[in-house]
Amino acid sequence: MTVGRGQRVVGEATHHVENQPPWRVDLDEYSTNRPLVDAVTAFGAGWADQELAEAGALVGSRQFQYDAERAHTRAPILHTHDRWGYRLDEVEYDPSYRRVIAEALARGAHTSGWTDVRPGAGVARAAMFMLFAQVEPGHACPVSMTHAAVAPLQDSPWLGEQWLPRLFSREYEPRLQLDADKTSALIGMAMTEKQGGSDVRAGTTVGVAMGGRSYQLTGHKWFCSAPMSDGFLVLAHTRRGAVDEGLSCLFVPRLLPHGMRNAFKLQRLKDKLGNRSNASAEVEFDGTVGVLVGEAGRGVRAIIEMVQRTRLDCVLGTAAGMRQSVAEAVWHARGREAFGALLVDQPAMTSVLADLALEAEAATLTGLRLARLFERHASDRDIALRRLATPVAKYWICKRGPHHAYEAMECLGGNGYTEGFPLARRYREQPVLAIWEGSGNVIALDVLRAMVRDPESVDAFADEIAGTTGVSGLLDRHVERALAELRSLAGADPVDAEPRARGLAEALALALQGSLMIRHAPPAAAEAFLTSRLGDDRGWQYGVLPRGTDAAGILSRH
Repeated sequence: MTVGRGQRVVGEATHHVENQPPWRVDLDEYSTNRPLVDAVTAFGAGWADQELAEAGALVGSRQFQYDAERAHTRAPILHTHDRWGYRLDEVEYDPSYRRVIAEALARGAHTSGWTDVRPGAGVARAAMFMLFAQVEPGHACPVSMTHAAVAPLQDSPWLGEQWLPRLFSREYEPRLQLDADKTSALIGMAMTEKQGGSDVRAGTTVGVAMGGRSYQLTGHKWFCSAPMSDGFLVLAHTRRGAVDEGLSCLFVPRLLPHGMRNAFKLQRLKDKLGNRSNASAEVEFDGTVGVLVGEAGRGVRAIIEMVQRTRLDCVLGTAAGMRQSVAEAVWHARGREAFGALLVDQPAMTSVLADLALEAEAATLTGLRLARLFERHASDRDIALRRLATPVAKYWICKRGPHHAYEAMECLGGNGYTEGFPLARRYREQPVLAIWEGSGNVIALDVLRAMVRDPESVDAFADEIAGTTGVSGLLDRHVERALAELRSLAGADPVDAEPRARGLAEALALALQGSLMIRHAPPAAAEAFLTSRLGDDRGWQYGVLPRGTDAAGILSRH
């Protein structure tokens, strides 16, 4: 019997799947990410290549990706009471989530930047954090908070001596246990309240001195992430006798000495858009014991370095998500044919993919450059630079994340919109990194505060981008305009400055990213990035690249 092309014999199986790429698993997510490998070397952490490659193979494995998906589909469960009615206040996580976070801690994704004294240690830790966050982002929240909590605890030796060795441990024990039985710890935060949000001074939680540095807390926190952590940094208005001390930072352990549970009443878990594997809770303090961190009445100052580091990790997490988006989109396009050619070879698709790859590379370079500024032996110039560069990068890169994820999802067509593929999960995940640790307006206004309160940060930022002066006229003109706006707003009335804060943050971010791309990316990629972001013919959507761009060449590194 003769059968024409496209015809099937009656009775032939109707579900013969063709023209679909294989599952993207069992790859080394580090070594296949050439921009990340190059950035790690450029910023002084090339010595960590082998360890990062081992982690890359782990997170790219079929089992790890299975655990990542399962952790999000089997959400945490809150148990407020036991069967007899006693307060329990515990969150049950699926074993898949526990396996993920155990692997991340075992490889130092939380605090290796503090314990390793080599130059580049912060960069190596940032790259490790990105590898794990690329595939399973929810666990990155307690990992990030534990990393950041080292800063305030090391300045409070009455807490640091007991807790820092546990934060530095690479073990993971999910149960709440006494120090003698548990040598590791994770740290969370409970700062915001329903009536205040980002305005933490509007909180109503009160701490009454019990003697020494201990306080008894009464109040309610609206967002407490990772509530099964071993300790939490909390803000409260403290008083000692009749003296109001002001807003203070306190450390609240889940367990008190002799194994008694601290009063830590979990009221409900948040039903979040994304970040489903990580529990976030509302918590009530009712006679809860907290220990002073830093000085009484200086709570914001005590946590400012912690906040800066969690903002750094928001940048790193967004960059990691961009990498996942690019990797999945390019993989799909290289394995699916339409209209007689592979998608990746069709010019319109090639242009979109290349543009997404440029965005991911610029975000990666920015994140690792920031990480280098936070290393233990950072110079005074580095400290000044990070004060301004961190909110600048956090504002812009985290804002770019959701649109980037959406465009990558569209590259997969209908498949991208289904829960069977990871990009739908990524699309829901990216907004949280723009919201947490200060949403857009808060971060943009922090850019203004940084340049007013720390004028050296302005000089350091100008020095950072001056290194590429003369290489690109397009970038030079943009930098000149951005720095002129920066200096104009430094002395402006807030009524005039605040409406322009977002524009300033955007301009400074593009100046920084353009400079980093010139220094560390291939010339063709740097030129395409600058022209498509700063040129006269730039577009609003991804895929609007300048004529003559070697989009296929850009993609070859991704």
